[in-house]
Amino acid sequence: LADAPGPPSHERIRLEKPDVKLSVMQENLARGLSVVSRAVSSRSTLPVLANVLLKTEDAGLKLTATNLEIGITYWVPGKIETDGSTTVPAKLLTDLVNSLPSGDRVDLELGTGESLHIRCGRFETHVKGIDADEFPAIQTAGDRPTTRVAQNLLRRALTETAFAAASDEARPILTGVL
Repeated sequence: LADAPGPPSHERIRLEKPDVKLSVMQENLARGLSVVSRAVSSRSTLPVLANVLLKTEDAGLKLTATNLEIGITYWVPGKIETDGSTTVPAKLLTDLVNSLPSGDRVDLELGTGESLHIRCGRFETHVKGIDADEFPAIQTAGDRPTTRVAQNLLRRALTETAFAAASDEARPILTGVL
């Protein structure tokens, strides 16, 4: 291989097409990360649960997070050039995106080794991720909800009952509201 014609090996790596390439607006990505980060596991034996799944879907970026009890999905509109998926640390990505200038376009590219290249204006960084195949599948509720409740009624009902839920994690069954 040393005698093979062509550019040196370090240049060949740069010429490879990225696995994922897309652009989204900073404020849309920040809002989406803020929503899904609520489901990120803070203490887990599975490192992938501290990550957010980034997946191109339906002409946008689908953000998903779970702690195996709840899962939250949020769609961010964007311009997709190449489809794909990966997971990256949720807290790191959220802090990074929140520090970028508001109103600017954020370019995301996934290269070899699950390294996510993030570019926004004059800022540029790489974040090491975990393969999306390791992220647990999230159950979907189906096409339509099983029941409908007006938001104000649900809020009032929760306000009237949630105070009685235990805050002590020793008996988790008592911390919920049926």
